[in-house]
Amino acid sequence: MKVWLNGKLVEKKNAKVTVFDHGLLYGDGVFEGIRAYSGKLFQAQAHIDRLFDSARAIRLAIPYTKQELIDAIGETLRANGRKDAYIRLLVTRGEGTLGLNPFKCPNPNTFIIVDDIALYPREMYDSGMAVIIAKTIRTSARMLTPAAKTMNYLNNIVAKIEAVDAGVAEAIMLNEQGNLAECTGDNLFVVKDAQVVTPPTSAGILPGITRKVVLDLARKLQIPLVEKDFGPDLLYEADECFLTGTAAEIISVTKVDGQVIGDGEVGPVTRRLTDAFRELIGPQQEG
Repeated sequence: MKVWLNGKLVEKKNAKVTVFDHGLLYGDGVFEGIRAYSGKLFQAQAHIDRLFDSARAIRLAIPYTKQELIDAIGETLRANGRKDAYIRLLVTRGEGTLGLNPFKCPNPNTFIIVDDIALYPREMYDSGMAVIIAKTIRTSARMLTPAAKTMNYLNNIVAKIEAVDAGVAEAIMLNEQGNLAECTGDNLFVVKDAQVVTPPTSAGILPGITRKVVLDLARKLQIPLVEKDFGPDLLYEADECFLTGTAAEIISVTKVDGQVIGDGEVGPVTRRLTDAFRELIGPQQEG
């Protein structure tokens, strides 16, 4: 495997940054996960725009242009002989002193990893997955803008540990108002009486790229939808539930906190949106 690191392709074993990098010391940096389908980057411009927005939110100067990063992703895909892949693009604050001051880190590190990812086993996409509502509360939007996709994921990781301890694959997180926000790595949707409902960005969620694609698909298919705040009761009473994310794509939830959602099967609205998403990304190729 070859990794793109600060403008050069290097072997995986040589893809190294200093232990004094503030990305390692403090989780100070930003990242994006991007998909390539059949050699084409999916929603690349939206991902790159969000990367730069995230960097701006934490006053991190990315040392490349947007087009240079898109070109670098293509270069890394070709170097690894990949057409279908998951791409992780990261920009760290760079090497600095043993202190919090980010402005003592003059040279950010930028790297691109091209690999496979499988958050959930294939059978879950056919039969649905079980999740829990975590006790860990989503970081307040008053503390750090949820629109910034930063390298500091401890809030999500602690909630993920709850899911692992409960023997399920994912956890839904509440915000400080007690409303549902998002999962540890995915956005949340429910379906009630044929209407798709999802938390608004004001609920403290990351405005997911796949979330936006699904919202657009629902409108195109004339599926009623609304973005609004809601609590656990609507989820428990939902006819369907599904999650979206770059890595997860679209996956149905059929059980929450041990309670069956709807009839316990992947629902018709979820299937319609999944089919439309599959048509949009096109057939995948090997390696």
